[in-house]
Amino acid sequence: MTSPASHVLVIGECVADVVRTDGAPDRVHPGGSPANVAYGLARLGRPATLLTELGQDANGRLIRAHLEAAGVRVLAAEVARTPSAVVRLDAQGRARYTFDIGWTLPSTAPAPEDLAQAPAAIHLGSIGAVTEPGAATVLALVERWRGRAPISYDPNVRPALMGERAGAVRRVERCVALSDLVKASDEDLAWLYPGERPDAVAERWLALGPSVVAVTLGGEGAFARTTGGERVEAAAVPVAVADTVGAGDSFMAAFLHTRASGADLPTCLTHAVTAAALTVSRPGANPPSAAALAAALGEGREDGREPFSDAAGAV
Repeated sequence: MTSPASHVLVIGECVADVVRTDGAPDRVHPGGSPANVAYGLARLGRPATLLTELGQDANGRLIRAHLEAAGVRVLAAEVARTPSAVVRLDAQGRARYTFDIGWTLPSTAPAPEDLAQAPAAIHLGSIGAVTEPGAATVLALVERWRGRAPISYDPNVRPALMGERAGAVRRVERCVALSDLVKASDEDLAWLYPGERPDAVAERWLALGPSVVAVTLGGEGAFARTTGGERVEAAAVPVAVADTVGAGDSFMAAFLHTRASGADLPTCLTHAVTAAALTVSRPGANPPSAAALAAALGEGREDGREPFSDAAGAV
């Protein structure tokens, strides 16, 4: 059982992902990196609150219902239209995004001090951490809580929304410096720092302030480095890929949940890559439940089926 005191506050955008594949009808999935992380945490049994923005439209209602069904508490400032993104999938299931997104989180939005239970950790990421005017509210909140709760950050880079690279790097590195744990993908790092090795970027980020930097490498797995000099690797879990939507967010949620449970770094990384594999094995940002993750990690399942054979939503 998870103590109510161990809940995580996630701050950032919700996005309606309109998944578009040639020859198939559009499918709308609840999305947005921070929303996916909150949902993934709740699916794993970790209490989560999401501070975000939503419209009073069909997409907003869809996203709210999706999050609340998993147990996420949603604190949403109202906006005229729920952000959306057209997600185009290539033949390998890799996602490319076209966005219709604003982020205007007001300074009057609820803060951790307003919650009935102070958060045990705060996670921020993606568009909401670097897009003005709302990013100013997010960073002010995080600066106020730094040292009072662990801060995690995932840049989840969206080049179409980041502006010119040098400014984007400055904004991302400010968030890195405020954080205790940072996760990024090799694709994020390739856009931010063209030609640099992921290990070199991780080392430089550690010097800015975090104690742990984790980097996902797609089909090559992931690694994590610490300020104490530890470097841990985890191999990718072989799986038939439906699409990659939400894989990094599932990784992040599982890493945060396992870390909050007191596990060591190798265990956190193994749980995270396994959760990501489960997510890519089915369409949309559909992270595993605690039971599905346990089964995939080898703890068995009563029906004897392979954990990666589940249809979407079956666990």
